[in-house]
Amino acid sequence: MKAEFIRRCRNLIYRDGLDDLLSWLEKSDFFTAPASSRFHNAYQEGLVEHSLHVHDEMLRLLPVYPEIQASEETVAIISLFHDLCKVNMYKTDTRNVKRDGQWYTEPYYSIDEKYAFGGHGSKSVYLVSYYMRLTPEEAAAINAHMASWDGNKDVGRTFEQYPLAWLLHCADESATYILESDTE
Repeated sequence: MKAEFIRRCRNLIYRDGLDDLLSWLEKSDFFTAPASSRFHNAYQEGLVEHSLHVHDEMLRLLPVYPEIQASEETVAIISLFHDLCKVNMYKTDTRNVKRDGQWYTEPYYSIDEKYAFGGHGSKSVYLVSYYMRLTPEEAAAINAHMASWDGNKDVGRTFEQYPLAWLLHCADESATYILESDTE
């Protein structure tokens, strides 16, 4: 999955700063981290797999909405980097669970936030922007991809102004609840 992620970035994104962003991702846990602690892709490499799923879903959904226009580069940036807020966020712990009357120790992921920065979307926007310049539409799409799940009460205005932001939200939800639904 790591090779596929890098291949897509190199083939679709030509923005200044991409090399530095990919170098940072290589030094981080992005390619080994889970996508969540327990909801979807809560396993090693789950985050990179989820990012690829969201990109696939964007490519699948865009033809359904021809009125939403976006370059391949923009689609790649917003979908592949929408969850950078999860980099270096999880740690492996253990817990005791009871199955069939027996206690077992099993590993699980817990949240160990090392860099708290606003909300889910705003942190991802900041991290991408640290390395490459985003357009207002790209920043809005990444920032609003969680819709109201993380308390954004004005997200409807963002979706009205930037329909691509709504489509990223739909692709993220589709990846999470359809493609990855049995990975909890």
